[in-house]
Amino acid sequence: MRPNKTKRLIASGKAAIGGFLPLPSPDIVEMMGYAGLDFVIIDTEHGPADNETLAQMIRAAEVADITPLVRVRWFADPSLILRALDLGAQGVQVPMIESAELAQNVVAASRYHPQGRRGLAGVRASRYGAVPLPEYVKAANEETMVICQIETARGVANAAEIAAVPGVDLVFVGPVDLSQSLGHPGQRQHPELLAAMEKVFSACKAAGTPCGTLTTDVAHGREQAAAGLQYLCISPAPIYAHCKSMVQGIRG
Repeated sequence: MRPNKTKRLIASGKAAIGGFLPLPSPDIVEMMGYAGLDFVIIDTEHGPADNETLAQMIRAAEVADITPLVRVRWFADPSLILRALDLGAQGVQVPMIESAELAQNVVAASRYHPQGRRGLAGVRASRYGAVPLPEYVKAANEETMVICQIETARGVANAAEIAAVPGVDLVFVGPVDLSQSLGHPGQRQHPELLAAMEKVFSACKAAGTPCGTLTTDVAHGREQAAAGLQYLCISPAPIYAHCKSMVQGIRG
């Protein structure tokens, strides 16, 4: 299994920079890698990629030396985690984690014995059996990232317990869904939302678990890194913003 450079970067105390990709495009994955991002979150929760496209996007990530992570559609279906990891993803990001029990289930679905109960087979992730399975199991348990998303009021209330679950490598705070859960849909600067996010950050710091969230611009990213966040996630919106700016600039 390829070394997970994002996991190692975070373990060294540095911040990793990556981005969500809801578009089913291996070419954009490659571009993100060549641009210097550390990881790509292939978004199958809100994006339309099927399993075959997902496999091609993971291959593109390997070509461009960017860590392929997959946000799965549903926290309660271990088969979605299994499929993403079997295809070669180096980690999963799982939405709507609201309790330590759910986080424990995610860890169990993501890792092999003795750390979990992920199904074992000689598939793409193990080079179709070319890597001896005992060797692959050891490497997969070491390199796979388990990322739990906290994005509800209940998740915030249980943040300390979630962050303390053994095997959870990182906690991601989803500000958009969290704003809705708190009763302020889309209000990214609402004081209640900011306070809730800070509560999660503090819980992660106390547990010694790395944490991250969405990054809106360069200044915001620098502030996040200075505050100790290690998983800085940009969105693909700059593609839209760039096109819009160019059209407006040319047409006047």
